[in-house]
Amino acid sequence: MKALALHSSSDSTRHIQIPMSTTRQEIRTHVHANAGIHFNELVRESAFAPGQIQYHVRRLIDEDELVRDEYYGRTHYYPPAYDEWERAALALFRRETTREIVVYLIEHEPARPAAIAGELGIARSTLEYHLDRLVEREVVEKRYDARNRVTLELANPEVTGELLSTIEPTVPDRLLDRFTRLVDDLLEGPPDPSR
Repeated sequence: MKALALHSSSDSTRHIQIPMSTTRQEIRTHVHANAGIHFNELVRESAFAPGQIQYHVRRLIDEDELVRDEYYGRTHYYPPAYDEWERAALALFRRETTREIVVYLIEHEPARPAAIAGELGIARSTLEYHLDRLVEREVVEKRYDARNRVTLELANPEVTGELLSTIEPTVPDRLLDRFTRLVDDLLEGPPDPSR
């Protein structure tokens, strides 16, 4: 609740509690249940117009009920309990391919990039695109051996697994990721039989 200060002609000030609107409460509840949700997904999953959501989200942020961060061209919303690392990880996990890479590492770490790309059926360039972001946000670590071969490991497997378990992908997000994979595969061309 937000307090409203009322001033009267006498110098005493009264504070009246103003309850959060139903719309704002619904948006807050949805973001708290779907930490890291991006704006377009929030619009798709709600019954409210984009302008309504923008207005109420702005108010929730001003009231310290939500946190807003931008990652890789998308605006994401979170409950205030998440720290910066967790917010970045959650934003990344909202992408299907990134999620699959992290799940593979949870089940098979340490792993080589070729094994991950082969098992997930993605182009190496697609894998590297997602790995660059995961490494940048310190979710995944790249280790090099004496022959300069790369091995991938999760930086913090337990916390990563806990965060990953909170994400439920949406159909539009899955379709976008699959379309991106298709384009990457077409651009990469047929597999090289000598590799």
